[in-house]
Amino acid sequence: MITMNFVEELKWRGLVHDLTPGTEEQLNKEMTTAYIGFDPTADSLHIGNLVPIMLLSHFQRCGHKPIALVGGATGMIGDPSGKSEERKLLSEEVLVHNLECQKKQLMSFLDFTSDSDNVAQIVNNFDWFKDISFLNFLRDAGKHISVNYMMAKESVKKRLETGISFTEFSYQLIQAFDFYHLNKEFDCKMQMGGSDQWGNIVTGTELIRRKSGNEAFALTSPLITKADGSKFGKSEGGNVWLDPEKTSPYEFYQFWLNTSDADAAKYIRIFTFIPKEEIERLEKEHEEAPHLRILQKALAEDITIRVHSKEALDNAIAASNILFGNATTEQLKELSERDLLQIFKGVPQSNLDRSVLKNGIDIIDFSVEVAAAFASKGEARRMISGNGLSLNKTKVGLDRSVSEDDLLLDKYILLQKGKKKYFLIHVQ
Repeated sequence: MITMNFVEELKWRGLVHDLTPGTEEQLNKEMTTAYIGFDPTADSLHIGNLVPIMLLSHFQRCGHKPIALVGGATGMIGDPSGKSEERKLLSEEVLVHNLECQKKQLMSFLDFTSDSDNVAQIVNNFDWFKDISFLNFLRDAGKHISVNYMMAKESVKKRLETGISFTEFSYQLIQAFDFYHLNKEFDCKMQMGGSDQWGNIVTGTELIRRKSGNEAFALTSPLITKADGSKFGKSEGGNVWLDPEKTSPYEFYQFWLNTSDADAAKYIRIFTFIPKEEIERLEKEHEEAPHLRILQKALAEDITIRVHSKEALDNAIAASNILFGNATTEQLKELSERDLLQIFKGVPQSNLDRSVLKNGIDIIDFSVEVAAAFASKGEARRMISGNGLSLNKTKVGLDRSVSEDDLLLDKYILLQKGKKKYFLIHVQ
């Protein structure tokens, strides 16, 4: 049962770049099956993959049937779309591991288990390509699409200047055959993806038309960029992963919380299911008090819960409060070592021999000679006298000494100078 107009929902969210004629009519007419392919080049999806995941999620919420295709076969080749050079090929063992990890992540976004007509499916194109010989593929697929047709596609034209191997050139035809196979075996009438996939997708609609006479449809979303034109999905440390072992929930939460106002207004439409009226209300509140970062907080909270959990969000907020708010020593002691190091990643760090703490060390000597927080003892004395130095989030006086009793996790001491400058001492 179709519950919402899928294309209309995507349009106001800024998620439609192009679609073939008749797509909206097909979706309004009946429950339709559509697929998106996921590239198994890593053992985790990242936030760039959230756009196709959101497309499939909206598709299912609107009453249609989504298929997530993991590219066990195409992953052995590599898609040239949007790439300036050929990728390194992965071994079958690595691909199998990556596929299993990605499958688990996809299952947290889509309904794969209910008995509804539009329950989601996961398929692996290696399952049908492993039994197709090279000669049969050339006969059954290659003769239907001309080289001229394939070379006219943008993904190929861009690579002709730098060179493209036959392996990558064939990717377009292999992806088209995926669409044909899913159309034949699962009545899949539509493929979706990023705008850089348009050429590959319409080659699939053309192969279906020429081989079976069936009608097939395509829809692509824009490639997401930041307001300054830079690429979306990267942080200073590289990709922002969905796997909490690769990108901690705290780092994940902070990524969204630190987006610009312009990006937050765009991202809250693309990456959440928050209704239009609610988003417009949040935007109005944000305009009235932009310093409160209402849009960023709503975006970060919503997406952290869906990717991780409510508990992970609460822990991320608690960690943020430790760094930016008025946290206590007790709250600091509750952190795991991993969270502590994530929160204070990038702050000046120094090492200290444990023996120095046996009899205690004066706070001024500690802050100047160990932490290097001050250029002189006079500067340290003035800051401490003005109540501007904290040890493990507790203000200290001039008579304070530092000892083993001050250790966090039996190996760290945190010094805070003023409101924002931190120093982490690792005791060995």
